[in-house]
Order: sequence, then C-alpha cells, then structure tokens
Amino acid sequence: MESFLVCFRAVAPIFLIMALGYLAQRLGTISRDDVPRLNKVAFRYFLSVTMFYNLYQSDISHAVQPKLLLFALIAVLAEFALATLFVVATEKTGSKRGVKIQGIFRSNSILIGIPLTAALVEGADLGSIVLLLAVVVPTYNVLAVVILEVFRGNRPQLGHVLLSIAKNPLIIAVALGLVFLLTPLKLPVVLESTLSQIAPISNAFMLFLLGAFFRFDGLRRYRWDLVQVTLGRLVVMPGIILAIAYFMGFRGVHFAGLIAVFGSATAVSSFTMAQQLGGDDELAGDIVVVTSVFCIATLFLWSFLFKSLGVF
Repeated sequence: MESFLVCFRAVAPIFLIMALGYLAQRLGTISRDDVPRLNKVAFRYFLSVTMFYNLYQSDISHAVQPKLLLFALIAVLAEFALATLFVVATEKTGSKRGVKIQGIFRSNSILIGIPLTAALVEGADLGSIVLLLAVVVPTYNVLAVVILEVFRGNRPQLGHVLLSIAKNPLIIAVALGLVFLLTPLKLPVVLESTLSQIAPISNAFMLFLLGAFFRFDGLRRYRWDLVQVTLGRLVVMPGIILAIAYFMGFRGVHFAGLIAVFGSATAVSSFTMAQQLGGDDELAGDIVVVTSVFCIATLFLWSFLFKSLGVF
C-alpha cells in the first residue's frame, strides 16, 4: 500500500495537469495550434532556467555519474537499432517508417523526467538527472534527424545537425550550469532568488501544453500503427532496459530518472520534426497523443513494480 501511494502521488499530478490543459483546449481557452509556439517559449526560457538551476543547486559528487550516463547512451542507441529493425521489417511506406521509428525510441523525457523523479524520490539531488537529460535529448535529436532524412531519401548534413545541437538553449543552459557546478562561482542573491521562482513554472506549464495538444479524432486510420508504436514505446523498450538497469544495480534517484527517460511517452517535438522533414505528420501527432494517454498508466505500473522491489 505504501508503494502504491508513493507512485500514485508521483503520477496523479502529471495526469491532472495534462487533463486541465485538455479541458482548456475543449473550452476554447487555448487552441491546439497555439501549442507549438507556446512550447517553444517554455523550452527556450522556462525549461532552460529549470535545468540550469537544478545543476546550480547540485553537489558535483552526486551530479556527475559516468556509469549512469554511459548506460543511458548505450540504451538509447539500442532502442534506436531495435526500433529500426522492427519497423523496416514490418512497414513498407517510407513516410511512415521514420515516424514510427522515432515514435518508438524517442521519449518525452525532457518534460516528464524532472517532475517524476522529484516525486518518486523526495528531496533528491536532481543534478544527475539534468546531466542524464543533457546526454539523452541531443542523442534523440540527432538520431531522429538521421532516420527521417534517410527515409525521405536525403543524406543528413552532419554540420547542420551539430550546429542545431550547439544552439539548443537547453544545451547552453546545461553548459552554464556545469561552469557553476565545477567552479566556486556564485550568482548574486537576488538573481538566485529570481531563478528559484522561475524554475518551478516550466514543468507544470509544459504538462498543461501537452494536455492542450491532445486530439482524439482520426485515430482509426492508424489504428495498427499506433498499437505497434505504443507497445514498443511504453511496454517493450522500458521492460528490457529497466530490467537490465535493475540487475546492474541502479537504485534511488538514478533508477527513477531511467523510468522517466525510458518509460515516458513519445516526445512532443517528434510531431514538429516530422512536419519539417517530410514524414507522415498526422501519424506523428497521433503517436504523441496516444502514447501520452497510455503512459500515465504504464508509468504508474513501472514505478509501482520497482518501488515494490525496493529500488527507491
């Protein structure tokens, strides 16, 4: 019962904030077309501040975890390889192939990671999770560009991909956070107080926007595709990776971070990238919606299972 309550308290607020966003969309307060623009604001400003501030507050001995970072990187590459093999073997339509592959391997970890980890392990130092996301998210972005370009018939331009990563405000925020983490530098008290008030805004705001992005019409057309991707994203991949992580001895905040990274829904940005790179954007949007709905249940079940096993 204790495990159940801990996991319920961690996941329920995520669901309720998303539900509020969906309700606001249905009442006409916010339209689905507003979401990409507002998401850009949230990622560029609010989330960047959150990632910087979590690193700034962290203890370097807790933040830098080479074993965790290496495991996550290898796991993402393994997810990508398995998803590619499966989709290429089962899907013949080029515009759907890249979309389904990124739907399976690319998670919404940047949005779910920090709030879920903080809820599962109260009072934990989240610096290691910020660095984990700093490794995982650019890897997702590079692999997604590569696979979408390949199935569009183009050769990915390495320089363009690397430049877009270097200009990413989240990467810049992490780099600045590392400067303060690795040196005795401190922010002025008034600026530190300002950041501490901005940081909590991002998680709730982005969850709200994710709820406002939901649309349930037109799902029948891609019914089988959605079943494949949802099972791969929320059941098969986390089942394999989290089992390996458990037997490798990951525990506490590190394991909670891995649940958030490998057990969460498909990234919202996958829809925008599919639009820009010639993928089936309607399928990409439906994948985000369906995996976001079902991940509430699967995140709870994964959290409950490993909480019962004493992982955190």
